[in-house]
Amino acid sequence: MVGYRRKAENPSIKSKQRNNSFMKNTVKFVIAISLTVILIGLNSGVTKAQSESVKSVKIGSQVWMLENLNVSKFRNGDPVPEAKTNEEWVKAGKEGKPAWCYYDNKVENGNIYGKLYNWYAVSDPRGLAPQGWRVSTDGDWKFVVDFLGGDDYCGIEMKSSTGWTGKGNGNNKSGFTGLPAGNRSKEGEFGHLGDVAYWWNTLPRDKDFAWYRVMDVSPYYVYRTNYWKACGMSVRCLKD
Repeated sequence: MVGYRRKAENPSIKSKQRNNSFMKNTVKFVIAISLTVILIGLNSGVTKAQSESVKSVKIGSQVWMLENLNVSKFRNGDPVPEAKTNEEWVKAGKEGKPAWCYYDNKVENGNIYGKLYNWYAVSDPRGLAPQGWRVSTDGDWKFVVDFLGGDDYCGIEMKSSTGWTGKGNGNNKSGFTGLPAGNRSKEGEFGHLGDVAYWWNTLPRDKDFAWYRVMDVSPYYVYRTNYWKACGMSVRCLKD
């Protein structure tokens, strides 16, 4: 009886098989890592490329966004709720929850003036500003106002040279390009488009009120005052 002899394995073939298996696993790993990176980028709400492409202007040692904020997601990718109806807007304010809207709920206004946010969106710990930016603080506004000549003068250099009613236009020498985006009251009513610009900062005054800066049709002034956190105002950010 002839005994069974196992066919000898070819070492070179076995080596090729190991190499092929290694290459397949490597490709799978690279694909998995790539997909993870893409998903992280998507969930962040703003990619690095988008963050770096934001238009900006340097004023003194500060780098400001050239336009009002117009995001609908927090930095971690969570949506900032849009409040279109007065009921939705009032409800968000009473509950101390973040909300945004376009002036008069018209997208075309958002394309020019950005979004209006209540202060609860500004102060949300998830971060309203895109990666690499921060919402302006009370101290940031004090610096830029003082740098440009003080509260009683700097408005003319910070306001856009067009878009304001009457004689409200500035010369925009600073490049800040402040536009009269108006606001939304805590009751949901819109007002002052073309006449007044309001910008939240991160400083609260008390439980219901927070600080902001305002420019009106008077060409020179930039006021510091406070109002209901439930109101809708514009937001400007600075480079971190």
